[in-house]
Amino acid sequence: MSQRIVLLHATPVAMSPIQEAFNDLWPEAEVVNLLDDGLTLDRAKEEQLSRQLIERFVAFGRYGYAMNAQGILVTCSAFGPAIDELSAALPVPVPVLKPNEAMFEAALQQGERIGMLATFGPSLVTMCDEFYHYAEQIGSSATLESVLVPDAIDLLRKGDVASHNRLVAEFAPQLSHCDVIMLAHFSTSRAADAVREKVSIPVLTAPHAAVKKMQLAIGGSSC
Repeated sequence: MSQRIVLLHATPVAMSPIQEAFNDLWPEAEVVNLLDDGLTLDRAKEEQLSRQLIERFVAFGRYGYAMNAQGILVTCSAFGPAIDELSAALPVPVPVLKPNEAMFEAALQQGERIGMLATFGPSLVTMCDEFYHYAEQIGSSATLESVLVPDAIDLLRKGDVASHNRLVAEFAPQLSHCDVIMLAHFSTSRAADAVREKVSIPVLTAPHAAVKKMQLAIGGSSC
């Protein structure tokens, strides 16, 4: 039987990139998509992730778990502490992966000057905390420099993928002194080719790395 992986989406713009990654790397997986875009809308109104929003997210994740999930992958990067609480709240442990942890691990293998292009400001605090947590775990002294690309995510939500990609790529040279650039969100991965045309350093995206990590976590067929 194929493994059921439940994807928790807080914005519809993350859905296509992760589906493409599963199609490329793990088409046998049974992928279930759950979307609550109100989570992102309300997260954008909060400077800090509130207790109320954490509890909403955990309830969302528990619903996904109840669908006989063998793995849960979160595709929005603004809910790190809520993802930790969800993982701890499940009655029987299953892999619960944050969207960027696999990409962080890959970046830390590339060098110590890590750049990150982001389009959703509220995610930056939790993402930076998670990055330095992973760096500490492996004994790395890596530093993270983040650049927020304004307006790009709004263009993407309106369906203007080309303008989104062009705008993200325009900001990439600000990080050309780094050893590697990470595209912060699943949605930002659409701009990977455009960014690679602007810089000569490696550019990492989250969706494919996340699928590979989930496969390893639950013993899925190899890539």
